[in-house]
Amino acid sequence: MIELEGVPELIDPVMVAAFEGWNDAGDAASTAVAHLDREWKGEVFAALDAEDYYDFQVNRPTVFMEAGVRKITWPTTRLSVVRVGGEKPRDLVLVRGIEPSMRWRSFCNELLGFAHELGVELVVILGALLGDTPHTRPVPISGTTSDPDLARRMDLEETKYEGPTGIVGVLQEACTHAGVPAVSLWAAVPHYVSQPPNPKATLALLNRLEDLLDLRIPLGELPEDARAWQLGVDQLAAEDSEVAEYVQTLEEARDTAELPEASGEAIAREFERYLRRRDVSPPGGHATADGGEGGPFLRDNPGGRPRPPKPPRPGGEDEDSPEE
Repeated sequence: MIELEGVPELIDPVMVAAFEGWNDAGDAASTAVAHLDREWKGEVFAALDAEDYYDFQVNRPTVFMEAGVRKITWPTTRLSVVRVGGEKPRDLVLVRGIEPSMRWRSFCNELLGFAHELGVELVVILGALLGDTPHTRPVPISGTTSDPDLARRMDLEETKYEGPTGIVGVLQEACTHAGVPAVSLWAAVPHYVSQPPNPKATLALLNRLEDLLDLRIPLGELPEDARAWQLGVDQLAAEDSEVAEYVQTLEEARDTAELPEASGEAIAREFERYLRRRDVSPPGGHATADGGEGGPFLRDNPGGRPRPPKPPRPGGEDEDSPEE
């Protein structure tokens, strides 16, 4: 049974969701929703019953002490609401949790029940995947939808992905079948530095969300964290000639693939987005802001020095497409 007592009538509500786990490389997506919740002081109004959706041997509860009393926090998915002020105020319903272990269809139906009761007009699901992308370049963000009309109106790609999927893909398709407009935004995280956090990818997701919803998100320390992260990865790469060579090869492949896009018109469009998003403020929060606080490189054998896999040749196969 859905209980929504205490939730005020919402203004043009949009549901923004992210789930830890398979869909969340570098914790980029879940951290983005956590940032929104923190910056706008979200108020939790509902939580799904953990018994229904989680295997506690996979996602274990945690014990903590409060005023001398032992308590348990159970893994679950929580919903909170935040109000975005400005000339056109609107509300965001934030969904943050862990990818469920079981009963995915019931899980999605319960979230859609909340969306229906709250009058949600659009569902935006954030995800992050591992890809052959260099950490030195802007984070690739792809926006996809199953709705051809929505793809045209919001300048998104109509998804053509086929293959294994996670809760992001299942929830988007559940929205489509329920007649609820839904969009997925995916950040590509360098597979050779996949350990969380990845503030650069989180920042890129938030900047793309700003464009999609035509709102301004307070970024706090994220731009500085992103620059520090890239500096840390730069230093680690400089200490390993094989990794440095691999990153350079990825850079060349990326630059060659994007060369046709480097036109005056494309640059003008990006500059307009930047001005609109930051209101001509200093460039710290630009979507292409460089790097942040670094995490170590991941290797198949931490004690050895394996050669990184060869990246795709320019014009050949691209990195894995974001699944829906």
